[in-house]
Amino acid sequence: MVLTTSDDGRVRTLTINRPDALNSMNNDVFTAIREALDAAIDDDGVAVVVLTGEGRAFSAGQDLNEMLNVEAGVEHQFPAMLHRLTTFPKPLIAAVNGLGVGIGMTCLAHCDLVLMASDARLRTPFPQLGLAPEAGSSWTFASVMGWQDAAHVLLTGRWFSAEECKEKGLVWKVCEPEDLMAETMSVAAEMAANPIPSLVATKQLMLDAGRTEAALAAHKRELVAYGPLMGGPANREAVAAFIDKREPDFTNIPGL
Repeated sequence: MVLTTSDDGRVRTLTINRPDALNSMNNDVFTAIREALDAAIDDDGVAVVVLTGEGRAFSAGQDLNEMLNVEAGVEHQFPAMLHRLTTFPKPLIAAVNGLGVGIGMTCLAHCDLVLMASDARLRTPFPQLGLAPEAGSSWTFASVMGWQDAAHVLLTGRWFSAEECKEKGLVWKVCEPEDLMAETMSVAAEMAANPIPSLVATKQLMLDAGRTEAALAAHKRELVAYGPLMGGPANREAVAAFIDKREPDFTNIPGL
């Protein structure tokens, strides 16, 4: 199972379960997350959902091996998962237990609270891959962090510590690794003690202020930007470097 589910009272925990692949996300994971969130919506016994990862990673992002070997005609499940994540009507809490890369970082801006282990770190290596932001992060990061911090994250693609992520506003609370799940479940239970209709109405009012529409519109713009970048010279060199387990070399590519 690429995603495991467990309930503690009215709190449901979804755990990405590909530890050997650092919980990188492929079509199976995207589908499993979407279906699990759909099920949580329909379950009157679930008030709050927690998303975390198994092992030493939260999520290493898109599974590049699958991206390189995707079969022609196979529909990518990322957009459907992102839409459900963006519109999920119940409280959604992320417990970042380890490294997060790409979607493993950008998905956090769609969560209502983010708790992060003090030894975890995050990055969005889109520049290094010759790509542009995804998951609506070209808007959500600026909204959550402010323009300059979002630019710092998205344009450098470097690693950021838990404390840096908290300072930027992406993370609500930094916890010691051994305390992360206990502290996450404590705040989740505090929320879950309240009537679900009140939780849903409150979150919907917050979403109706414009986050959903703005994030999905940003994602559409990002898809357009991806067109000429995906498979372009910089992206090809970055992918080749990944396969060869070396640093990419863009110096001989004109215009870069």
